[in-house]
Amino acid sequence: MSAMAWFIVAIIIVPCSVMVWAVISVDRPGLAAVRSNLGRGRGKAADDSQGVEAPWLVQLGQRLTPKGYPAWLDKLLAKAGRPAAMPLDRLLVIKPALALVAGVVGILLMLKTPTGTSFLLTLFVTVLAYFVPDLLLRSQGAKRQEAIELELPSTLDQMLISVEAGLGFESAMARAGQNGKGPLAAELLRTLQDMQVGRSRREAYLAMGQRTGAPDLRSFVRAVVQADVYGIAIASVLRTQAKQMRIKRKQRAEEKAMKLPIKVLFPLMLCILPVLFIVILGPAVINIIAAFSGM
Repeated sequence: MSAMAWFIVAIIIVPCSVMVWAVISVDRPGLAAVRSNLGRGRGKAADDSQGVEAPWLVQLGQRLTPKGYPAWLDKLLAKAGRPAAMPLDRLLVIKPALALVAGVVGILLMLKTPTGTSFLLTLFVTVLAYFVPDLLLRSQGAKRQEAIELELPSTLDQMLISVEAGLGFESAMARAGQNGKGPLAAELLRTLQDMQVGRSRREAYLAMGQRTGAPDLRSFVRAVVQADVYGIAIASVLRTQAKQMRIKRKQRAEEKAMKLPIKVLFPLMLCILPVLFIVILGPAVINIIAAFSGM
């Protein structure tokens, strides 16, 4: 056989051999003992919520994932709000599965036309299929950050009203979280839950800023932490932060409005202007062609 054929066979056999070895080499009795010890004292509901995927699939996905990469995926999931349909275990299983399916389909197509272009296309599609969940999570996280930055000024105004009415800062956070419906309200309630289970206020606030990744919320968290350390009145901090966040929201809206003509320019040039030229210049061109053909 040719070198290209041997290379294609190696591409098929090596990943399959690695997957088979990963499945065979699992210490099933030890894994079952560890799982039973960890599951001791948990209810059936907790077991149902934890068992998202088959254990051997999860372990296989972890073995096929580079070290340190699950931590980065966990950060993406935190910024995306940890969607219930896409936990970390399921994500570790789906990514290699998508890459394997794309690679097998590409190899089958490449066997018909074994050229360098088809090989590069197969490699590109396989890598793209592996990173598609990452791109989706990054997009969802960016949308969530925009929603948090949009809700933050109004939420700070609500908290300021509550604090000036005599409530404490945590009570104002709880009221804003209960009255709100967006991702910011969920993050406020999550922060309060962290403090209820024994986490310090500073750590809970900083964790909220790190989870979301929104720059405005991080700025607000730093201001609250500094006010807590130096004993500054929280009402003045909320008033200043709400004013700054409203100014930033207005500036972002103005920035988007200034970018709008540039974004409209390309559809205008590619879609509208050619049709307009055809409508305007079409009769003139037809008359010119008729005149020259008559001569």
